[in-house]
Amino acid sequence: MSLSIPHGNKLVDRILRGEEREAALHRSLDLKKIPLTDVGVSDLEMIANGAMSPLTGFMMKADYDSVVQNMRLANGLVWSLPITLPVSRAAAGDLHVGEEIALVESNGVTNGKAAILGVMKIAEKFEYDKTREAKEVYRTTETAHPGVARVMNQGEICLAGEIWMINHSSNVTFPDFRREPAETRRIFNERNWRTVVGFQTRNPIHRAHEYIQKCAMEIVDGLLLHPLVGETKKDDIPADLRMQSYESLLQDYYPAQRVLLSVFPAAMRYAGPREAIFHAMCRKNYGCTHFIVGRDHAGVGKYYGTYDAQKIFTEFKSEDLGITPLFFENSFYCKKCGAIVTSKTCPHDSSLHVVLSGTQVREMLGRGEAPPPEFTRAEVATILMNGLRN
Repeated sequence: MSLSIPHGNKLVDRILRGEEREAALHRSLDLKKIPLTDVGVSDLEMIANGAMSPLTGFMMKADYDSVVQNMRLANGLVWSLPITLPVSRAAAGDLHVGEEIALVESNGVTNGKAAILGVMKIAEKFEYDKTREAKEVYRTTETAHPGVARVMNQGEICLAGEIWMINHSSNVTFPDFRREPAETRRIFNERNWRTVVGFQTRNPIHRAHEYIQKCAMEIVDGLLLHPLVGETKKDDIPADLRMQSYESLLQDYYPAQRVLLSVFPAAMRYAGPREAIFHAMCRKNYGCTHFIVGRDHAGVGKYYGTYDAQKIFTEFKSEDLGITPLFFENSFYCKKCGAIVTSKTCPHDSSLHVVLSGTQVREMLGRGEAPPPEFTRAEVATILMNGLRN
């Protein structure tokens, strides 16, 4: 078995270098500027570095409509989330199909000028139905859902076209752990990994995560621990604390040559089942052959069923996905078993189980209380308490 083939059979590279970059940078100074949101900045980076292969730019209407309705691109390739560049109707009115525009950082200003991130030739402008997108992608139209709120607050017109990236954001985080898909694939090959399992998380790692990861590591050559560091909800644990907790655990509890810690620059959409498919396709581009799908993957609130993110994979043929999902039950510590278990392996009453929600953990940490050692290791609890106290 070899590493996964990139989605669409080719790893996209839309990053300009050398003379081509200098020419585009010079040309962009005279172009109309479109500021990108934090989501747009991360989408641009992931399109350019191949993490969103086969996308080469922001979606055309045919792809957008097909993805929203059928979870496939217009050519039939599996793709579950719309990747668009929405702008206001007023901004779109000043732009024309065939025109090249500069994509700039909305909050990064140097010498009074917005930092230029990339260029795009407008191939199409189209209106879209926000309510339809919310209903199909997020399964709700309630603006209490953060993904729905973002859609409802964004512009009314989508700009579509291929992009070229010129510069990274001025706010690049974790540069030592920021590896593009071509690099993770190179590292996997250097380590002679032929099977790699990817693990997605936006939360600090706890004992149940550790259990799931190590179960998966028994059947593959290596683990890509791939925490998401793009935009998340304000009440999620900050990325720097999550990264500290991962580094602490890897130092003492994981075999170093069988794990690669690397950040995933995507923004959270909180699209539950659809986002699980999206995360799997992206990890396929990074070289993963397997992907862990746990309880309520990419969920928020009570909008999705506990295992909906696993059930959605049954809607696709394995050859269309090109990556093997690994499904795990909700895991927890059982006081009688004296171990992390699941309902598949533990016969005991729930009164013996140590189960904490993310909200409960955040509340405990906010009060300066350490979660119990059955839930998280002491090293991680200390990092989180100290970080949230400051």
